[in-house]
Amino acid sequence: MPAAKGIADDLQPPQQVIQSVSSQLQQKMRDKSFTKNFAQVTQYVNNVIDPHTDFDKIAPLVLGKHWKTATTGEQERFKHEFQTLIVRTYSRAFVEYNDWTMRFMPIEMSDDATKVIVKTEVLQPGQQPVDVSYRMFLSKGEWKVYDIMIGGVSLVTNYRSTFSEEIQKKGSLSAVIDELAKRNTEALAAKDS
Repeated sequence: MPAAKGIADDLQPPQQVIQSVSSQLQQKMRDKSFTKNFAQVTQYVNNVIDPHTDFDKIAPLVLGKHWKTATTGEQERFKHEFQTLIVRTYSRAFVEYNDWTMRFMPIEMSDDATKVIVKTEVLQPGQQPVDVSYRMFLSKGEWKVYDIMIGGVSLVTNYRSTFSEEIQKKGSLSAVIDELAKRNTEALAAKDS
C-alpha cells in the first residue's frame, strides 16, 4: 500500500487511511538494515496495520460456518494465528517489492456511508498495474479494513475455502490452528526470511 499518486485527487477518509498506512510501510521498508530482521519487520507491520484492520470481523468471515461451532478458545487462537499469517505474508511482500506507487480510483460514497470499497492500482516499474481493493466499514468513527481483493480475488473468500478444506482433511479446527501456529513460529524464527 504505497504513497498515493492519483486519479482521485481529493482523498476521502477511508482512502486517507489506506494512503497513511501505505506511506508508513513503504517508507520504513526502504531501510535495508531494518528489513534484514524479518521478526522486526512483521512486528512493525502489525503495529501499523492493526489499528486500521478489524481481525475480530475478519476471523469469523474466514472461518464461516466453522466459527459458530468453535470454542471461545479456538476462536481466539485462530484470530491470533490468522492475523500472524496475514502480517507475515504482507511483510514479506513489502520487503520484496518496495518500489511501487499507488493510484486511488475515484470513490463514490454518501456522507452517511458505513461501508465502502476503496479501489486502487498498485504500480511497479515494468509491470502491469495490479488492482487492489479494500473493503472497509466505519467502526466507532474510524474506517477499518475487513477484506482485501487483489485482482478481483477476495482474501476472505480465498482463505475460507483453504481453511474449510484443511479442517475437513485434518478432522478438527484445533488441529488446523496447531499447524498454522507451527508454520507461523517457524517462519518468524527463520534467519533469512
